[in-house]
Amino acid sequence: MTYTVAVGLAVTIALLVDLVTLRTRLVTRRVFWIAYAIVLFFQLISNGILAGREVVRYDPDAILGLRVVYAPVEDVGFGFALVLMTLAVWVRTGARPAPPPAPRPARHRAASSTPPDPDRTEARGT
Repeated sequence: MTYTVAVGLAVTIALLVDLVTLRTRLVTRRVFWIAYAIVLFFQLISNGILAGREVVRYDPDAILGLRVVYAPVEDVGFGFALVLMTLAVWVRTGARPAPPPAPRPARHRAASSTPPDPDRTEARGT
């Protein structure tokens, strides 16, 4: 299986999971695309470094040949599928941030070792 075919399957499966299976419909939301743009920016930086320095090499027969910042365009597709699947599962499972910690009880002053002043006690009406 070529890299291009694998990417096509990954993107198709991610879209089906989002729209049909989990019904989170993230790809229809503006906030998803804003978040994805941020992720894509950093993905292109890291892919550009790795592919540009030839840390990662691609078989020319397995890719389309189109490159974005040195990396094949297929990497963008895999990144999209990964982000979409992760967020769809996150949203569907209802993952939420941990609740804030319970408030601490009020601190009371330590009891004084000296007896209360009777004049002050009477003035308060106790």
